Amino acid sequence: MTRLSLRVSPRAKRNAILGLRGGTLKVSVTAVPERGKANDAVVELLAETLDLPRSAIELVSGGASKDKVVEIDLPAEEIARRLA
Repeated sequence: MTRLSLRVSPRAKRNAILGLRGGTLKVSVTAVPERGKANDAVVELLAETLDLPRSAIELVSGGASKDKVVEIDLPAEEIARRLA
């Protein structure tokens, strides 16, 4: 289980993982930040990118913030490898 800090940009032109900056993974999603839509889009994007089921990724903090923390059922080294 790995905790990962995210900086999310909602209402972007495309869903993308933009890279690691200062220990935080920068993510953009097209979804609007209303009723958890952007949070769902972030989890979906991470699940697709890391080739995991959505249930393996849990938002643990930052539900109403651009700065979020997720818990992922993979070791940190494997996450880094899959994101590379």
